[in-house]
Amino acid sequence: MKKADYLGTPQPTLTLYLPHRPEGLEELISTPDAQRLMEMNSNHWRKIVTLLAKIASPQEEWRSFRDGELFESAALCFSPRLRNVRGWHWIGGKENLHRFSIEGVNAKPLIGAPEVALDVEKRLLLTPYPDYRQLSNATVAEIRKALDHTGFYSGARGYSR
Repeated sequence: MKKADYLGTPQPTLTLYLPHRPEGLEELISTPDAQRLMEMNSNHWRKIVTLLAKIASPQEEWRSFRDGELFESAALCFSPRLRNVRGWHWIGGKENLHRFSIEGVNAKPLIGAPEVALDVEKRLLLTPYPDYRQLSNATVAEIRKALDHTGFYSGARGYSR
């Protein structure tokens, strides 16, 4: 049986690519549910889902977005290739990035968070692994500010530019 490699809407505004799958992924495929995903897994996955919500949420208040709408506009992908969608691609972790074959990346480090880089043309966000120690609230704020400058939060479902 082939392992599931995707969870979320078919046309996400933001897809987070990770190297490993949460427990119970197959159960969640037909009805993605952030709360259920967190309940079925460790605190490690709560952190990942929360960071995805903090960055993907169109409002500063991310909790209700995480618990109700996250997988209506965002996705998790465990395959080492970018999906053919119009939204942004977030690759979390340097080792994870090495799994991908992406040509012509022109990612620029963020001034306020040099460990994070954006390639606006390819809609590519490169960060350390999504963990609170790696992605502090200050770093998340810098990411949100940079994405906002691209029209991510004000554009039609994050598809600006």
